[in-house]
Amino acid sequence: MSNPVSFVFSSAFVIIAHAAMLLNVYSSGQFTDVKDFAILAAAVVAMDIVVTILMLTFGQHAHTADFILLLILGASVIFQSCFGGVSFAKKHFITCIAALASCRVGYLLCRDYKWLQTKKKFIWAAIGIMMIVILTLTGSRSMWIDLGFMTIQPSEFIKPLLILACATSIQEQQNKHKILKFDIVYENLILFGIVAAVCLLQWWCRDLGSIPTFAAIYASGFLLRICYPKAKFSTKTLIFAGAAVAAAAVVGIMFAPAYVKERLFADIWNDTSGSGYQQTQALIAVADGGWFGKGPGKGELCNIFAHESDIVFATISEEWGLLFAVMTVLMLLLLVAIPLVNPPRSYFHGTMCAGVCAAFTVQMALNIFGSCNLIPFTGVTLPFIAEGGSSMATSGFMAGMIVAAQSPVIRKIKPKKSAKTAKSRKKGGKAA
Repeated sequence: MSNPVSFVFSSAFVIIAHAAMLLNVYSSGQFTDVKDFAILAAAVVAMDIVVTILMLTFGQHAHTADFILLLILGASVIFQSCFGGVSFAKKHFITCIAALASCRVGYLLCRDYKWLQTKKKFIWAAIGIMMIVILTLTGSRSMWIDLGFMTIQPSEFIKPLLILACATSIQEQQNKHKILKFDIVYENLILFGIVAAVCLLQWWCRDLGSIPTFAAIYASGFLLRICYPKAKFSTKTLIFAGAAVAAAAVVGIMFAPAYVKERLFADIWNDTSGSGYQQTQALIAVADGGWFGKGPGKGELCNIFAHESDIVFATISEEWGLLFAVMTVLMLLLLVAIPLVNPPRSYFHGTMCAGVCAAFTVQMALNIFGSCNLIPFTGVTLPFIAEGGSSMATSGFMAGMIVAAQSPVIRKIKPKKSAKTAKSRKKGGKAA
């Protein structure tokens, strides 16, 4: 722990922020039994205290990301416990604990970039395995594995794997090969093939909303590869890449399913009971909530499908107010902005953070703008706030990547002993 004063201040801030939210729930929330509120308050405060104590055992240079994540997850538990009436969201609380544990795993696995470089092919293989799992175990053109007591979305696990695939390819940018007057890096072709296959799979599974997230991860990695020292991407290559992306977007829209085209060009207010139902209800809820909301548990959007996931921003706006919903988004943006305040300690970790930030930013934009009808409705969840076990676990792991970038394992390169120095030492030893 580098700064004890900052650590104490940060932990106190998180506990006080959650206490203020809980006070609002107690004073203006809708609940029939005070026991429901007591369980919620005890769970959130206990999580704050236990995680803060555990942080003291973490050997890190900075705990900024950990505290922001704890602040977001505590607020998320309170939000989810108030939709439609105050009642402790046990399942969501468990997924939040899973996100915190996953953050530790991400931190431990992503600190040592030298070790990850040796596991590059295993990362590619893991992406392939996830794709096979989606094709074989999710059912006919589906994206969920139903285990009865829970569902798993394998495509979520591809996100951190794709980020690592982009980061581990950085060092290969100087190994170019001449093919048809183009300077080609073989791993760039492999990565392009991987992301193209993933996007095609998402299209096949009718999960087009996730494609922009995967594309953003790949684009951030591509930009970092361009900026890599001595990479020297040619103008021809960049023009070709831009043309390929534009062509893929046009083809994707042309061959998109009918319901997607309907969302792209539909007027939601002319079809309030059909394809525009969720968005119109979300907009009405945001307007009804105003700046300060109706009060925790007093909203009506909880009766709409996916109120706790796909349109969670609107649900929070209705009960807590647009001001509080915007503050929640700012907390997420603070987590994303950490690499700007505490720069990553290596180019590898910088590339890794860029992929995480791209994924989170695009997901936030798709969820919020879709709920507010600024873009077609996509069904993408809001990181850490929306309900969902797979999303929570992978988001926690990606947050751990940001933490790892602040406290990486950097091995010092030992200078090689020259032959002359070794001989002189031997002679000196014999003379002695």
